[in-house]
Amino acid sequence: MKHLPTLLSHELRMLLVSPATYVAATLFLGFMGLVFIKIVELYGGAPQETSPAVVYFQLFWLPVCVMVPLLTMKCLAEERRAGTLETLLTTPVTTTEVVLAKFGAAYALYTALWASTLGFFLVLRRYSGDERFLDAGPLLGGFLFIGVSGLLFVALGVLASSLTRSQSVAGILSCVALATLILGGNALADSPWLDQGLLRPLRAAVDHGHVFGHRDDFARGVIDLRHLLFYASGTALALILSILSVEAKQLHA
Repeated sequence: MKHLPTLLSHELRMLLVSPATYVAATLFLGFMGLVFIKIVELYGGAPQETSPAVVYFQLFWLPVCVMVPLLTMKCLAEERRAGTLETLLTTPVTTTEVVLAKFGAAYALYTALWASTLGFFLVLRRYSGDERFLDAGPLLGGFLFIGVSGLLFVALGVLASSLTRSQSVAGILSCVALATLILGGNALADSPWLDQGLLRPLRAAVDHGHVFGHRDDFARGVIDLRHLLFYASGTALALILSILSVEAKQLHA
C-alpha cells in the first residue's frame, strides 16, 4: 500500500478538475439550500416539536442518488475506455491500491460537500439567536449517519464504474443501485406481506438493511453496532467486487 497516498492525491486532483464534480456540487448545494430555506420558513411560521436537523436529513436520498453517480461514474469506466487504466496497472501499483484510491477520493469529496452544509445551521444560529437551530444531538447524529452510510454508497458507485467502459452507463447503474437499496428497502420494510407465511424470515433481513430506519436511529443518538457492521461489510464487499471486476477484465483483455 506504499503507493496509495500518491494515487489518492492524484485522484483528488483529477476530481477537482472534472466538470462532473462541479455539476454535482452545484446541484447538491442548491438542493440542500432550498431544503434549508423551507425548514426556516416552516419553523419561523409556527413552533415545531421536531428538531430542524431531523427534518433536514429526511430527503438525504435524493442528493445521494444524484451526487454519488456524478462523483464515481468516471473513476474506472472512463480510464478503461481511454486505455489509461491498463497503462497504470503496468506500473508497480496493485489493483487494490488503484480502486482504494479512487474510492477514497470520491468519498473525501462526498463528505466535504455534506460537511459544508453545516454552515447553514451555523449562520442561522448566529443571526437568529435560537438554540433550536443548532440542536447538537440530531445534527451530529445526522452527519454521522451521512458519513457512515456514504462509505457504502460511494463503494457502490465505484463498483458500477468497474463494470462498464461507459461513464453514462456507470452513472445509471449507480443511481439504480442506490435507489434500489434506499427506496426499495424502505418499500419492502413497509410491506405487510413480509409478515405472512414463508416470507416472514425475510423481515429481519429487510429491517437490517432499512436505510431510513438507520437514519432515524442515528438522529435519536442510537448508534447500533449492527448498523455499523452493515455499512462496513457492504462497503468491503462492494470494493472487493470492484477489484475482482477490474482484474477479471484485465485477464480477459
